[in-house]
Amino acid sequence: MWSEEEYVTYLRGERRRFAWVMRRYGGLSPSEAEAAALNRYPYEPSDEAYRGLIFHDEAWHWAMLELYGDSYWIDRPELTHPSPEYRALD
Repeated sequence: MWSEEEYVTYLRGERRRFAWVMRRYGGLSPSEAEAAALNRYPYEPSDEAYRGLIFHDEAWHWAMLELYGDSYWIDRPELTHPSPEYRALD
């Protein structure tokens, strides 16, 4: 379990990366991408039983699922791994 500060920092980072993918690969506007990131990564209270479970996969994976579907790694093998540009966001 992490502190509130660690959780919020991680949450913001995943939202930022998810929004970047949605802009870059999904063609969403900045405001649409931000809304999608907030929807995918809502704030979870500290007493939530499975708080942060979504973090078990990175934002790249969740964005690709949303954009290209459940078998994106089969249909679009070039998207199986995050791009160097995505990695550079950190």
